[in-house]
Amino acid sequence: MSGLMEFWDEARNVWDQGAFGVETDRIILAIVVFLAFVLLRGFVSRFVLTMLEKLVGRSSNHFDDALVDALSGPIRFVFLVVGLFLATRVAPLPEDIDAAMAKVVRSLIAFTIFWTMYRCVGPMSFILDRVVTSVGGANMAATLKNFAVRLIRVIIVVFGAAAILQEWDFNIGAVLGGLGLIGMAVAFGAQNLISNLFGGVAIFVDKIFTEGEWIKTNDVEGTVETVGFRTTKIRRFDKALVTVPNSDLADNAVTNFSRMTNRRIYWMVGLEYRTTNDQLKHVVDGLNDYIRNSDAFETDPTKVSTLIHADSFNSSSIDIMLYCFTKTTKWAVWMQVKEDLLYHLKTLVEDAGTGFAFPSSSLYVETLPFGKPESVPSQGEKDEGGGKSGDAHRLDGPRQGDSEGEMETQAREQGRERATGGDNTGNTE
Repeated sequence: MSGLMEFWDEARNVWDQGAFGVETDRIILAIVVFLAFVLLRGFVSRFVLTMLEKLVGRSSNHFDDALVDALSGPIRFVFLVVGLFLATRVAPLPEDIDAAMAKVVRSLIAFTIFWTMYRCVGPMSFILDRVVTSVGGANMAATLKNFAVRLIRVIIVVFGAAAILQEWDFNIGAVLGGLGLIGMAVAFGAQNLISNLFGGVAIFVDKIFTEGEWIKTNDVEGTVETVGFRTTKIRRFDKALVTVPNSDLADNAVTNFSRMTNRRIYWMVGLEYRTTNDQLKHVVDGLNDYIRNSDAFETDPTKVSTLIHADSFNSSSIDIMLYCFTKTTKWAVWMQVKEDLLYHLKTLVEDAGTGFAFPSSSLYVETLPFGKPESVPSQGEKDEGGGKSGDAHRLDGPRQGDSEGEMETQAREQGRERATGGDNTGNTE
């Protein structure tokens, strides 16, 4: 019996001694407190979030909905931090361990604060939307918002990391000083990166283009998909994605087709040289009437120039210059307007009784190296002299019974007659 009592005393000593100088009952209580907050985390956070969602559901804007969604993660996490803090208070630890746990709790609190700020940047960007929209338009606001959100989040991460490191007694000033020295060395090797960063800022400040616009550079043409810190992604019309450094776009010429006020049609229409003055005026006047009376074309002289005139005598045609602008800038609509104009132009040319010219050349022969060429008889002459032609053909050839010398003489005479333009058939007859 005494042995059991001794075992019980030893068990009580172990229980009272606990771990790290903390009684076992306090350790168990601390664990129970932490687990209670873990369990309450799901219930209370679900209840709080449901109430907030019902509250913001009454409004018509989407800002508060996005804000509640951004706060859901930190709200759930804060219960774990509170549970850990209360657990350390219930079970007092030795001084060195208690100081370390205090740093852990403060680090988690700093992490929660900066994490909340990080997630709230997106919903709060609507303020930036309104400011930029009033200055640079809706497209500019969308592009600048994405750029600003990424920049602000980077800043929050840097400050959050600095706050957590400071809790662990890191000398932030010395770290920043060391980073400054390192930065000077890195800057020499990262000149392109820095120039691209400033190039991105120049793109936003100068409003060169925004996401979704159609641009053309010396190397690429397509639609802007993303404007980042260092590069801009452009989707070509063959659906290939091209990544261009921002410094190249900021320093070189960029054509922004999306900002055209009107779209141009510039043709040189060539008519045949047999076209008379009346026919030429009929075509020119018909084009003028069609374009100036159509709602598809912009003809206000304060906005665009509309020029439709007989322009020049080309090598194979009389040229009419057609220079006008459509009201639409959309490619598909512009193509349809241009097609209708082409049909009308063809109708005008056909009604005028003329035609479109095409490259051609005329060859005039004054002399031949062998004298006058043989004349080609017409079909009537061939029919009338059919018998003579047959006789001539027969006489031109060697006659049966002729000697070899006579045939050579006859051949030489026929060659001389052809060279001098004579008619050997007639002479034979």
